[in-house]
Amino acid sequence: MPERPTSPDQRRNNALQAHPQRQILSVSELNRAARMTIEQRFAQIWVSGELSSFARPSSGHWYFTLKDRDAQVRCAMFANANRRARMQPANGQQVLLRGRVSLYEGRGEFQIIVEHMEPAGEGALRAAFEALKRQLDAEGLFDRALQRPLPDIPTRVAVVTSPTGAALKDVLSVWRRRFPALEVIVVPTAVQGTDAEAEILRALERAQQLDADLILLTRGGGSMEDLWVFNAESIARAIAATDIPVVSAIGHEIDVSICDFVADLRAPTPSAAAELIAPDGEELGAMLLTQQRRLRLVMSAALRERKLQSDKLALGLINPARYCQQAAQRLDELQLRLLRVTTAWQQQQQAKLAGLTSRLTTKRPDRLLAKLNQRLSTCSARLPQLMQNTLQHGDQQVVAAARMLESLSPLPTLTRGYIVLRDINGTVISQVAQLQSGQRLQGQMQDGQFTATVTATRAGQTLTGVSPSAANIIAAQSPVTDPATISTNNGPTADP
Repeated sequence: MPERPTSPDQRRNNALQAHPQRQILSVSELNRAARMTIEQRFAQIWVSGELSSFARPSSGHWYFTLKDRDAQVRCAMFANANRRARMQPANGQQVLLRGRVSLYEGRGEFQIIVEHMEPAGEGALRAAFEALKRQLDAEGLFDRALQRPLPDIPTRVAVVTSPTGAALKDVLSVWRRRFPALEVIVVPTAVQGTDAEAEILRALERAQQLDADLILLTRGGGSMEDLWVFNAESIARAIAATDIPVVSAIGHEIDVSICDFVADLRAPTPSAAAELIAPDGEELGAMLLTQQRRLRLVMSAALRERKLQSDKLALGLINPARYCQQAAQRLDELQLRLLRVTTAWQQQQQAKLAGLTSRLTTKRPDRLLAKLNQRLSTCSARLPQLMQNTLQHGDQQVVAAARMLESLSPLPTLTRGYIVLRDINGTVISQVAQLQSGQRLQGQMQDGQFTATVTATRAGQTLTGVSPSAANIIAAQSPVTDPATISTNNGPTADP
């Protein structure tokens, strides 16, 4: 009997049963395991080669191939990393990359995830740059104490740069706008290439002979190789040896050269250097006008004072009438000045009020008022209940205090027949031991006071035992006028 055909799943199950030791992976599992193994083995690498098949899709990521004579590898540099790149890659460029090795699981492609890119050879240049920087710093060429201040208002500036470069155009444009009176002498020189170093040295030497207030050494941006001539040791030492201040403006803000450290002032860009060197003409003119007005006022006041002194000396003693006339004239003058000052202040306040009104209009005060009204309504609704609660709480406190005061008062005790005894000094007598025969006492009862004399004492039991009299206090039965008799005072009772 022929066998029945089996399905693919049945054949797979049969294979698993026949070979139970096999571990069968899917393609995704295989690629994922390979990627993890590769990434664990190669954490971070540096690799150099030639760029080819460069692509930049709308996502901003860079995709390209890095190759040499015998092999090639796919690379990806994502947007968050390529934004920091200081170069614009193109096919055929030799580059140095830093990144990590990975595997693109979707296609099973071996690739490098690039984190940093720079032109090949820049690493060696940077090492040479740092070595020269340390050497010159150790020699003291970077000491800030050696830096010379720039003149506040220079009259002549020597510019050492390329006569056809964009840097010179930017500098001249700024100076035409800010300070047209500045005299500019351009000392032409090459700013890159094999002859640039020698030409720059000659240009610096010529610039010192032009009787300029300072020297501006500048050029536009470029790669590290383009700007490398400004890292030459000879140029750095020539700048340090100049007799006049030197301003360095090499490349863009992120570009740093040895000349920047040696110069008396480093500017981030040529345009910024021009603004740092020359003052603002309009601002300077306004300042001069202000100083001129102040000088006129001071001179006018001084002349008036000298004239008054001269008139006083010429006339000798001034009669009261003339003195009053001069005082009246002075008063009129002060009134006019006060009027001018008041008018100016009023105009200033009106302008300020107009500005505040404009700001207030933009701030929409109606919304603030509506919010405050809503808050006021809420507080007004809560205020009666809060006042009622406060009054009720105060009444309860008053009642409690009255009850406590009543419980502590001795008057209820006196109404039950008790007496408070004091000696002539007002000390309360509470024990028989405090009494002596013949001692005069004062007693306080509910409705008055009396005076008594102790005739005898006898120690007895306390008030908790038998209640005999603790002392025989005999009040004389003589008339009230006799000092030895009991004297009563039906005045107001007093607390002990």
